[in-house]
Amino acid sequence: MNRTFLFPVFSPAPRMIVNTSRRQQFRQVAIACALTGLLAAAAASAQVITVDTSGKGRITADGQIDRRYSQITPTNIPLPQSQLDAKSRMDLIRVLQAEQGFAMRPFPRGHKGLTLVANGKLEPAGEAYLNMVISNGTSAKPGDRLVITDVKFDHSKIIFMLNGGPDAKHRFLRHISIGADPDYTNPVVQDTQDPQGARLTLDFGNRIPALTGAQVKALLTPLISFDVKTPIQAFTDTLPPQLKDAILNHRVMVGMSTDMVLFAKGAPQSKSREMDGQMPFEEWIYGKPPEEVDFVRINGNRVIRVEVAKMGEPPVVFTNDEVSAMLRTDGTPVITAETHTHISRVGDVQRDPNREAPAAPPSLRNPGEQLPTDDASVNHTSGQKNVGVMRPVQFPKKKPEVQPGANPDSVPDPEPATSAPTSSPAPVKTPSPAAGTNQPN
Repeated sequence: MNRTFLFPVFSPAPRMIVNTSRRQQFRQVAIACALTGLLAAAAASAQVITVDTSGKGRITADGQIDRRYSQITPTNIPLPQSQLDAKSRMDLIRVLQAEQGFAMRPFPRGHKGLTLVANGKLEPAGEAYLNMVISNGTSAKPGDRLVITDVKFDHSKIIFMLNGGPDAKHRFLRHISIGADPDYTNPVVQDTQDPQGARLTLDFGNRIPALTGAQVKALLTPLISFDVKTPIQAFTDTLPPQLKDAILNHRVMVGMSTDMVLFAKGAPQSKSREMDGQMPFEEWIYGKPPEEVDFVRINGNRVIRVEVAKMGEPPVVFTNDEVSAMLRTDGTPVITAETHTHISRVGDVQRDPNREAPAAPPSLRNPGEQLPTDDASVNHTSGQKNVGVMRPVQFPKKKPEVQPGANPDSVPDPEPATSAPTSSPAPVKTPSPAAGTNQPN
């Protein structure tokens, strides 16, 4: 259900202020004027606020919410018509007190906790459920063991405290100290450990019927399983069937969490921490030759790469995420490993000239870089453009050497080179003898 709130337009009437100073009067009048202006502007723009109280949650950027936080399927347990009496209440406390089970959903911390309507839905659900887990923290993950430490009855509700409950014991006495010296006194209760439990409320609407312990356990089945199971059975029962089969068959898939890997393969025989560019990762290694060796690469809390190496066979590498689609509720098709398998070849690879193109020659060009001398024709064999004829390299002219200690301003600039052809030197003419001079015989 969506509730819509509209800002009404109103103008507060001036209030008579008696026995107050002028400064207080001015402050109150200023605040009243500011509120009037803000509310009038909001009403003028017809601003509407919509609050979603359905508990379904909106669709996120990666699809709908994780299936662990989605709405549950309601149960159908027949409830008796008679009301719970004192004897039935004592029987419920005796059966449910200290009872152990396994969590089927994440249980958040916090005073509010989860509320399950009898034969109804879960509140909150969807994004509100996820936000509660993120803001308050997780008390129990799916598959963890839960212990009912306390059972309380409140009109039409049964409240279960799980793993000690979310509230600290003696909260009032933790702030009281008794002693003469305030610097050396200790509080009455010195328990400073934060509570790690959760709260679960089972709501019946009008009244609590005269239930038995088995009926209450059946109503709590969507959240808590009271069956006798092993830890791996309790964990895999909370997963989709395909992911459950992979874990029970000891197969690791890309997208699994570290908990899933530990349940599927156990603790690794060796670990190594490395860097792939700027991304750190851990390599978990399972098995030793001549047996099958699995290399599981983990970044953060997720598997990003799986390599399976068998003796005498090329290693098979899986890099596509197959688990995320299983955990979503938006109907995304599951990615199968058979259609996304990459086989790595070890050693020198010989190309078949009849079916494979030859490798491109090495080049110093950047990707996509072209030169002005490139021809427009394309070599269909290699897929690259043909390179034109290269011209000879033009070296720069040699500059005159400068003597050490010479003034840089007095050094003449080099004369530009001329391309005019050189001619032979002109003949030197001798001057003719002047008139009237005596010449030897």
